[in-house]
Amino acid sequence: MKINVGIRREDINRWERRAPLIPAHVSELREKYPLNFYVQPSKIRIFPDSEYLAAGAVIQEDLCPSRVILAIKEIPLSLFEKGKVYVFFSHTIKGQAHNMPMLKKIMEQGCTLIDYERMTDNQGRRVLFFGNYAGQAGLVDSLWAYGQRMKLLGLETPFLRLKQAVHYRNLTEIKEEVRAVGEIIIDRGLPPEIVPFICGFFGYGHVSQGAQEIYDLLPAVEIKPAELAEVVEKGYFSAHRVYKVVFKEEDMVRPLGNQRFDLQDYYQFPEKYYPVTEQFLPYLSLLINGIFWTPKYPRFVTRKFLQQLYSQSSWPKLQVIGDISCDLDGSIESTIKATDSENPVYVYEPESGRAVDGFAGRGPVVMAVYNLPAELPIESSTYFSQALKNYVPEIALADYQKPFDRLELDPVLKRAIIVYQGELTPDYRYLENYLK
Repeated sequence: MKINVGIRREDINRWERRAPLIPAHVSELREKYPLNFYVQPSKIRIFPDSEYLAAGAVIQEDLCPSRVILAIKEIPLSLFEKGKVYVFFSHTIKGQAHNMPMLKKIMEQGCTLIDYERMTDNQGRRVLFFGNYAGQAGLVDSLWAYGQRMKLLGLETPFLRLKQAVHYRNLTEIKEEVRAVGEIIIDRGLPPEIVPFICGFFGYGHVSQGAQEIYDLLPAVEIKPAELAEVVEKGYFSAHRVYKVVFKEEDMVRPLGNQRFDLQDYYQFPEKYYPVTEQFLPYLSLLINGIFWTPKYPRFVTRKFLQQLYSQSSWPKLQVIGDISCDLDGSIESTIKATDSENPVYVYEPESGRAVDGFAGRGPVVMAVYNLPAELPIESSTYFSQALKNYVPEIALADYQKPFDRLELDPVLKRAIIVYQGELTPDYRYLENYLK
């Protein structure tokens, strides 16, 4: 007997064009395993319905025949069906308030929830992610935002040539355009008003790596955090180069007292450390945030600091914050709302604490698009699907009637089960406090 797997249409906004499984992998899985695929029709998905039809999938609105439903983003409450297995990014593991009603609905319906974000290997490393594509799109959008902001302030820069990532056909076209901007910088240099142009990167994981991959297409020179002040103050820079600073944990915090920095100690006891990032921020033109953050960790850009920075008579160097992590009221206090590709930026006014859409205002421009990989739908879907297809047969063929402790699944998958048959699994029972 064949098992039915559904692929949901993404409908969170008109820019979300990704798919968890691409047509080529649907065809491959159908040939190798006893699986049928039901795909909801979509007018905006980057892979048209005709390609799924050619791959042997059934195109229909109703996913009722499917015992397992694959998606990417959150699912509306009204669409959860009793007893089904749902696999998607639920954004619930931090107790995110806006998704607690969804989690409650999943439990009420006796469903099982597998979250891609919690699919990790034995070393705790994620096996499914879009982070590198979020970084790539976020860097392009942030450079674009910088060009627009400086134009509003009366200064034209080579970054005006760039568009948002969503307006390019593919990643190849983006890279060609960024390289062209780099050639302009090499040949003509940057306006003296913004020299040296320095981009800071908080973090060094997949998000940061993706962002740096795009930034390095420019004539980029890396500076160590400890050298940043000296490079700027002593003039060790060129108008024909751009600069980057990558901040790791040991650059971002200091231990209290006389103890030495220890990474694992910081992860376990962050309250023993205090942030030092704000000493670097006045030297940066652009900040890219790509760190994983929870409330137990320090805040690295505070409202108080931004108030001081923007209270000066002259405009500070730091004009744009690209918060790719997009943790609301998180490590970057100017990120007070998420944006989308339609309205990707706002100005955070530290005096009032308000967010004003657009580029005008006394405060940094904040780019906080919450689903940036959707701006690179072909590449991000293909990359994700390539990894996900290896787990789909086991997800689909598992016996979900067994008690959780007897459920036979790869540990990578079992660790990712947040809800099983309507109940929080042992590792996620802490979410009961948020559900209340």
